[in-house]
Amino acid sequence: MSHTRLFAALAASFAIANIASAQTPIAKADSDRLVAIAQANIAEVAAGKMALDKSSNADVKSFAQMMIDDHGKGLDETKKVAAAKNVTLPTETDAAHKKMAADLEKLSGAAFDKQYVSKAGVADHTKVLAALKKDIANAKDADVKALASKLEPTVAHHGEMAKKLDATLK
Repeated sequence: MSHTRLFAALAASFAIANIASAQTPIAKADSDRLVAIAQANIAEVAAGKMALDKSSNADVKSFAQMMIDDHGKGLDETKKVAAAKNVTLPTETDAAHKKMAADLEKLSGAAFDKQYVSKAGVADHTKVLAALKKDIANAKDADVKALASKLEPTVAHHGEMAKKLDATLK
């Protein structure tokens, strides 16, 4: 009977230790990385939806749909990591992307297409790719590092596609 109590006590202490470690917050820098990754995904989905509505260019619409699909998946993956780490993510675009959306909203036709591909396509993907590379190099949390590593090739591919598309719109 005493062995049973000892094992029960040990099992309980391991369970408490596991719960405590699961609730240990990640470093603020890694939490900020998750927020930034989520923000980038939210912005690309929002810009892609706007492009689907506003563009009449089939290539731009195809690119926009890919942004919605791929960044929607990226956001879902980011949400899973954030939930496991008790990190609260934003639910809407940041101020810079709200301004970009307002600027894009004023445009139509070829002018819209050029600005969408240039800003949301080339510029944003260049910036996010650089940030993901820093995240891969500097993240302390293994899950945050793994997320950045998983998203990096997709973002690099999007950037290359955006550059090619941008060249055709000039």
